[in-house]
Amino acid sequence: MSDLTGLFWTQDGIPIPAVTAEQMREVDRIAVEEFGLGILQMMENAGRNLAANVVEMLAGQDGEVTVLVGAGGNGGGGLCAARHLHNRGYRVNLILDREASALGDAAANQLRILQVAGLRPVDPSGVEEAIRRADVVVDALIGYSLRGAARGRAAELIDLCNAHAKGVLSLDVPSGLDATTGETPGAMVHPDRTLTLALPKTGLAAISGELYVADIGIPPEVYESLGLSFKSFFQNRYWIPLQRRAESTPDR
Repeated sequence: MSDLTGLFWTQDGIPIPAVTAEQMREVDRIAVEEFGLGILQMMENAGRNLAANVVEMLAGQDGEVTVLVGAGGNGGGGLCAARHLHNRGYRVNLILDREASALGDAAANQLRILQVAGLRPVDPSGVEEAIRRADVVVDALIGYSLRGAARGRAAELIDLCNAHAKGVLSLDVPSGLDATTGETPGAMVHPDRTLTLALPKTGLAAISGELYVADIGIPPEVYESLGLSFKSFFQNRYWIPLQRRAESTPDR
């Protein structure tokens, strides 16, 4: 498996390997099937880091957050973040891109917890207002699983987000962006900040806005088993800012 370095590095000049969507799927598979990590474990780590990034974007002040939720793991991470924000007293709105009954198992699990806590998805008639009113909109619609242009309700939510959101935080990959190529076959969210998970995806090299990478608990040995050169770069932090090739080249 190829080791795509030279696209991203830390502020200290440490190069970070990048992965394609296919490689990231293999990372996830090995982490679960061979190392025994649970999907909900990694989702919890992703959601907690995502919530902390929202708090940082709000500069620690009170605020309202609207989470756009897809059916898969990306949506589950967004719902997990919604719980952490709710637990800390933030006003949280949930907007699903489909009926709750159509969510995947992990996302449905996260939604059930929120529903027991009293949070319900926004009624379709209130979606635009919930996006307008929010201080931060969290894009947790698609992630790295995009195949072709976003369609249906997801595409509508992307357009509403771009038209009305004050500040946008995308989870893993801005929805509508091909995680491997950086192409946009249809509508795409334009975030102020993207929090990618585990390792940056190759397609993120071309996006605008701030870029961060978050630790979700995957051991370095998972990456090494795929032939990726991996040097620990999180140190005592759970997420760090990244520089991209399009930005200034770090001093060597």
